[in-house]
Amino acid sequence: MTGGMPEVDRAAASRAAVAARQARAQIKQSVRGSERTALDVAETAWRDGTRPEAGLRVPELLGAMRGLGPARVADVLDRLRISPVKRLGGLGPQQRDRLREWLRARVSVPGRGRLVVLAGPTAVGKGTVAGYIREHHPDVLLSVSATTRAPRPGEHDGVHYYFVDDEAFDGMIERGELLEWATVHNASRYGTPRPPVDAALDAGRSVLLEIDLQGARQVRAAMPEALLVFLLPPNWEELVRRLVGRGTESPEEQSRRLDTARVELAAQDEFDELVVNDDVRRAAQEVVDLLAVPSGGARPAGRAGSAR
Repeated sequence: MTGGMPEVDRAAASRAAVAARQARAQIKQSVRGSERTALDVAETAWRDGTRPEAGLRVPELLGAMRGLGPARVADVLDRLRISPVKRLGGLGPQQRDRLREWLRARVSVPGRGRLVVLAGPTAVGKGTVAGYIREHHPDVLLSVSATTRAPRPGEHDGVHYYFVDDEAFDGMIERGELLEWATVHNASRYGTPRPPVDAALDAGRSVLLEIDLQGARQVRAAMPEALLVFLLPPNWEELVRRLVGRGTESPEEQSRRLDTARVELAAQDEFDELVVNDDVRRAAQEVVDLLAVPSGGARPAGRAGSAR
């Protein structure tokens, strides 16, 4: 034989390539099955560049993590300034540091509760699902929002909302005490106070935030370890039926809300988990399972969440 690789060498190289692909596939499966953390895989690759972990592309590792779809993986890579063709073993020191910090934020801390953010399009039933969880799963703490609007009849401070004036709300923003906040209907401001959430998580309690899409994005930036859950309608026709059936909005308002819902539905790939609200009890149980809270807990019930 003249020129090229000898047949025996080609066969050996082919077997080695197949073995390497199989090893990488097993690594990804171990991450999907929670047998290993993505952080452990990355640290192994960086300790020994000859290990199969080092040959794993970064998007493959991220894609093996629970709830990270292609759009979310692309977003993470962009924020970490890592090319999608990069392998773990080929990352530079600064890229390794950024990826390590991001992965550490995603690792569950023993004894610390889990923060789950529930969002979705208008009229999808977020409040109904959250209300079912509050009633049937007392181990879950539904956060209480702060607001600058005045209390309505029957509302109590610290139970339905934390009622504060504009000066106090400004102070909460300046001190970084809000996980997220927004001005609603060009009027009052609403936000999620961070200290009660941190205290609950440190005590091992799981916390559920029922907020809008923009708020979910703010929470993701403030607490990357939060699990973002997007509540979906069974189909578009059902979402239209639910919104129109409420009879609380004018035709113009209904049209505006449906346009908003189309935009909101397009953002579902940003979320870690998708839950279809075709049955309130089943959807609520899916969210509770993500919170990793056992049924029938004995701790006191969390306070009511507050819709905006």
